[in-house]
Amino acid sequence: KRDIMIQHFADWLAYGLLGLDSASRLGAAVDFFLYDSMKILLLLFLISAIMGVINAYMPVERLRSFLSSHKLYGLQYLLASLFGAVTPFCSCSSIPLFIGFVKGGNPLGVTLSFLITSPLVNEVAIAMFLGTFGLRITLIYVVSGIALGVVGGYVLGMMRLERYLSPWVQQIQKESQDQSAEWQKEHVPFMRRLPQILRDSWGIVRGVLLYVMIGLAVGAAIHGYVPEGFFARALSADRWYGVPLAVVLGVPMYANAAGIVPVAQVLASKGVAMGTVLAFMMAVVGLSLPEAAMLKKVMTWKLIGIFFGTVTLCIILSGYLFNAVL
Repeated sequence: KRDIMIQHFADWLAYGLLGLDSASRLGAAVDFFLYDSMKILLLLFLISAIMGVINAYMPVERLRSFLSSHKLYGLQYLLASLFGAVTPFCSCSSIPLFIGFVKGGNPLGVTLSFLITSPLVNEVAIAMFLGTFGLRITLIYVVSGIALGVVGGYVLGMMRLERYLSPWVQQIQKESQDQSAEWQKEHVPFMRRLPQILRDSWGIVRGVLLYVMIGLAVGAAIHGYVPEGFFARALSADRWYGVPLAVVLGVPMYANAAGIVPVAQVLASKGVAMGTVLAFMMAVVGLSLPEAAMLKKVMTWKLIGIFFGTVTLCIILSGYLFNAVL
């Protein structure tokens, strides 16, 4: 219901207040930008506040030690990936929760498992997949999306990439740990802590505001001006380079899993191999230029390149595997 209220407000701003035509490309782009910017900034503030409360009352060091423990035998990556699968976020909406995890000092590889899987798998996309492609393809997509998060997060975690987090995030981590330790030494009533938690949350929103706006502007332009038929024509021929081409074409787009399922159906109906279709869909929902723009506030360009490169390679390999078995 909250999403519907935000959508109605965005529609009123774009089509009522600004007077744009809902059938025009500009109208669709502006409406998309307004809706996603309001949703993501609100989500970022709320999640930051929730993580602030958790940091205040939960021993963060103990949680971090638990998640980093070798006794879990990699189970922490599966748990993070499963959590990503049950959260109904697109790639950009997942970033606020990712920032909250990083702020709490959780292992980077584990948080990246969440960031990979969260946009790929959600209940709406599963329902649409069942109705469009049937149970077998749906199960393959869901399992592969979770497996991609586990494998990608594990590989990235083994690289020890924490040093490539941006100085802004490292400073937030330090301040969060110092504040948590201070509050745990003495009993401070929640209402006395709340103003500081809200100030910190607003500080995070201000810190990423420019990057969110840039990222969503790119996504809105693609959403409004790139015709869906372009991708169907580009991938219609079944060639060996179809899978990597599908991934390359998919990355610049920005849509959630539910929004791209109809496009995937068109591609499949045009004779595009199913593995290529799934690879294209994973690239669209799991990697995007708006996501990269937002991550720039959290990661250095080197870490963004490693993250995108690793996930891209995993998606391409998955596409070839699907084409071989489906």
